[in-house]
Formats: sequence, structure tokens, C-alpha cells
Amino acid sequence: MKYELTKDLETGNFIIDHEHRELFNAVNAMMDACAKGQGRSSIEPTIKFLLNYVDRHFAHEEELHQKSGFENLAAHQQFHRGYTAKLREIAAGIPAAGPSVADLNKLNQHIGVLVSHIRTVDKKLGAYIAAKH
Repeated sequence: MKYELTKDLETGNFIIDHEHRELFNAVNAMMDACAKGQGRSSIEPTIKFLLNYVDRHFAHEEELHQKSGFENLAAHQQFHRGYTAKLREIAAGIPAAGPSVADLNKLNQHIGVLVSHIRTVDKKLGAYIAAKH
């Protein structure tokens, strides 16, 4: 399954949408490599990217959230912290020899959680910011 930033996932905020595209491109490249039997060589850089990405991206979202005065910043931050902790747990569980199908499944499911978050919370944040301008 390819991840794509479709209209139903766009927030309308250039920075957030650009960063979501970056995420999807990295995950898609890793999944493509796994399908070609090259998963071991692609998983480590992708995991490093994802860990750095969530820290950077979530900080951007929280800054926009705070500056805009959008509701429920604490809940958004709580989701981000929990998501990041689970991602780090999944990454730490992947053996140095390379990911198993189960490892990739866990990672893929966790990316799915983020897609759901984008579709709901991030879209509402983007709409709120757009309405204020």
C-alpha cells in the first residue's frame, strides 16, 4: 500500500502538508525496497528519518497550534508524545540483522495511526488556521 497525501489528508498549511509528503515518500521508499528484497539496507535510514521527522514535525505542529490558539493543545501534545514513544519502541525492537515481516507490519500499522491523526486532528488545525486568516 502506497501512502499518498490525497485531498482528504491535506491540511491547507504548506509546511505541515510538505512535511506529511516527506513522511509518505520515506515510508513508500522503504516499502518499495522491502518488496525488492532490499529492506535491510533501507530500514535503518528510514527509521532514523522517522525518529527525526516526528520530533521536528510535531514541534512545528505544536508551534502552529499554540500560535493559532486552537483548542486542545495538551491533547495534541499528549498524542505526539505517545506516538513518538511507541515509534521508538518499535524501532528499538527491530533487530540489527533487519526487519521481519512482523516488524514491518508493526511499523506500517503505526504509520496508519498517524494517517488517521492527520485526517482528523491535523485537518481541523489547518482549517482553523485558514479561517483565522
